[in-house]
Amino acid sequence: SVVIQECYVQNTARQYAKLYAAEAEPLEGFGEVPEIIPIFLIHRPANNIPYATVEEELVGEFVKYSVKDGKEVNFLRRDSEAGQKCCTFQHWVYEKTSGNLLVTDLQGVGMKLTDVGIATLAKGYKGFKGNCSFSFIEQFRALHQCNEYCEMLGLKSLRTTHQKQRKATSTKSKNLPNSSTVKKMVPKKTREPRDCISSEH
Repeated sequence: SVVIQECYVQNTARQYAKLYAAEAEPLEGFGEVPEIIPIFLIHRPANNIPYATVEEELVGEFVKYSVKDGKEVNFLRRDSEAGQKCCTFQHWVYEKTSGNLLVTDLQGVGMKLTDVGIATLAKGYKGFKGNCSFSFIEQFRALHQCNEYCEMLGLKSLRTTHQKQRKATSTKSKNLPNSSTVKKMVPKKTREPRDCISSEH
């Protein structure tokens, strides 16, 4: 069911966020690390909708730090500390899973995040059924700009790996002179679902 999938997605992403925090927190100058709050599944046998999810209520300004459509410019994502650390978290997960998994839809209040999504390059990666289209990974790879937190964690720039990973599927990808060329190569997959299951309730 959708609610079970929602719990699985958010709590899987939460585990990655904990590992990220364990690596980032000891670094001098990194500071506070974003946290994905836990989500719980409850069973209500007498109710018309027997399963529901429960999570902590976040009070304050709710901000989307990573957007579904990579072309949208989000200044809060780019300029705020929480936004930059969310982008670094995405890059960190992407690198840790060798480009197979991406945590998407990072949103919340300050450093507390909820209602996230997961995109996987292939269905069934580590037994995980991603709830977002893999084109999210393509967009992220093409549009992510490393920041100081990426550098602190020693993450590799995606500008160079982008060409290597596409070589197998496309001959047009050799000699990409700049990032504007990369942006044009983001595939327009109109038939694929753009939205995550987690946001359809």
